[in-house]
Amino acid sequence: MSDNASYHMPFGAELQDGGVRFRLWAPAARSVDVCLNHGAQEIIVPMNAVADGWFEVTTALARSGTCYRFRINGDNRIPDPASRFQPEDVHGPSEVIDSASWNWQDAHWKGRSWEETVIYELHVGSFTSEGNFAGVLEKLDYLVDLGITAIELMPVADFPGKRNWGYDGTYLFAPDSRYGRPDDLKALIDAAHARSLMVFLDVVYNHFGPEGNYLHQYAPQFFTEKHSTPWGAAINFDDEYSHWVRQFYIHNALYWLKEYHVDGLRLDAVHAIMDDSQPDILTELSHRVRSAFPNERHIHLILENDHNAAHYLARDAAHKPRAYVAQWNDDIHHALHVLLTGETGGYYMDYAQNPVSQLGRCLTEGFAYQGESSLYRDGEPRGETSRHLPPTAFVSFLQNHDQVGNRAFGERIQSLASPTRIHATVALLLLAPSPPLLFMGEEWGCCQPFPFFCDFGPDLVSAVVNGRREEFARFPEFSDPDALARIPSPMDENTFRQAVLNWTDCDRPEHAFWLRLYRELLALRHREIMPRLRGMTRQSAGFSQLNAHALSAYWLLADDARLSVYANLGDDAYGGCDFLSKIILYTTHHSDRNHIDILPPWSVIWCLNEGPEP
Repeated sequence: MSDNASYHMPFGAELQDGGVRFRLWAPAARSVDVCLNHGAQEIIVPMNAVADGWFEVTTALARSGTCYRFRINGDNRIPDPASRFQPEDVHGPSEVIDSASWNWQDAHWKGRSWEETVIYELHVGSFTSEGNFAGVLEKLDYLVDLGITAIELMPVADFPGKRNWGYDGTYLFAPDSRYGRPDDLKALIDAAHARSLMVFLDVVYNHFGPEGNYLHQYAPQFFTEKHSTPWGAAINFDDEYSHWVRQFYIHNALYWLKEYHVDGLRLDAVHAIMDDSQPDILTELSHRVRSAFPNERHIHLILENDHNAAHYLARDAAHKPRAYVAQWNDDIHHALHVLLTGETGGYYMDYAQNPVSQLGRCLTEGFAYQGESSLYRDGEPRGETSRHLPPTAFVSFLQNHDQVGNRAFGERIQSLASPTRIHATVALLLLAPSPPLLFMGEEWGCCQPFPFFCDFGPDLVSAVVNGRREEFARFPEFSDPDALARIPSPMDENTFRQAVLNWTDCDRPEHAFWLRLYRELLALRHREIMPRLRGMTRQSAGFSQLNAHALSAYWLLADDARLSVYANLGDDAYGGCDFLSKIILYTTHHSDRNHIDILPPWSVIWCLNEGPEP
């Protein structure tokens, strides 16, 4: 692991011998000054215009802890877009941070291999009642005991207001002050590494939040009308002046990985990144990261990509990821959700015809959609061939922040399906070769909703509330205006309070069952599955659909052991299976040797045999 030095960037405020260097890219500005807060006094220091739209100055009048703003054209004062900390939120001054002050204790830490990954996604503000980095730190031992090997933090970049999912961040280098200071995040990561826990960070490179972004005032070149997005003009990754925009995001990735010792990044919704250049920003960013960490430690880059673009997940001749190690596999969630709930509205319509077949394809080939036309997308083809990739290239989940929080009321799966059904799907996902992801509280059967919440300024209240209701107005269940009015307002603090985990619940008998189950399955995964994943170079696997609701699947693992599963995800028993010659690893039901060929309703049997199929 690297030393305590800060990560040096071509922009922002950085401590230097005898002062602080300030640098801002403002190609549309005539003049830029840096305004330093010294108590009640403001000191204005003119910045020098240099080549390519840059302004810079080094001054001894600033030091660690100095708050500052940039003044554009002698008028508007704006925060630093590369601020390392915003103590007074998105409209307040930025603070000079001594990035080398934290005394890291993780010199021994080299990370963990991807094959060992079990991800726990959490939202810092609602994971504990404290709602901060320190609160997460207090739960690390619990997560280790559960069997987690990586925590994934939903975005922590500074967002407007007191509460937000994090995907409306405006200052991408600044941990949000509601969660703590930069050293508080470093303390969490240091403590995680001491427990052999990886820390992944969710980052958003496809848009800025709707409040607190001042770039249009001095760097409108940061955006381009060449592409349109749901948020308006696209981030400029491929038009004139795009060089420094690309560098902004590449340095952001390197900053979190180097200055905060983060083990990996999950890039949110990259299908919304518009870039026609070669190499595109995703390729260039991954190359820069790989070059920066050749053999020093394990670094994992993960995608969310609705396009199912398998080429980003390609492996090299040594079977190492060329760019990204894995993608969140929405396909497997959607197929399972249709089977569990019977819901076929919205994007679930693409999984309504034969979800068992699509589930089998996800388990053994990666994506369900590998170029097939999507009804939800008006017949457009979706995805690329993925069978050549190892199963570790696909992150599987039954719940995550999107699939829960994007529902009108934020219901978790426990409110939508029976325990027997959920038990079967959990057993299916946690023992399959693909790395599983859990969403906070899932492991104890949390029933609390996780609705969408935010806290924007008054100018955005009506737009946010009305926009949320319009989003669901086309669904039949909300055709009644009264039903539509019951959708909780994202701006209401009570909406957020619903999502804050009540940790006393996990000790109750109905929740203790789930916690024991998850611990048992993850312990089995650690013992029997993980050691056999390293070295799997492709999908040596296959599946058979047994009937409309049942399937069998197998994988040849790295040690040539044969892992197989039989799953009945329907309400009727299925007969015709022969388990007499197989070594049963796990079963969701008590097997009866007199009925060894029967799969009861909503049951799963895992088998693990050494060598080829007996």
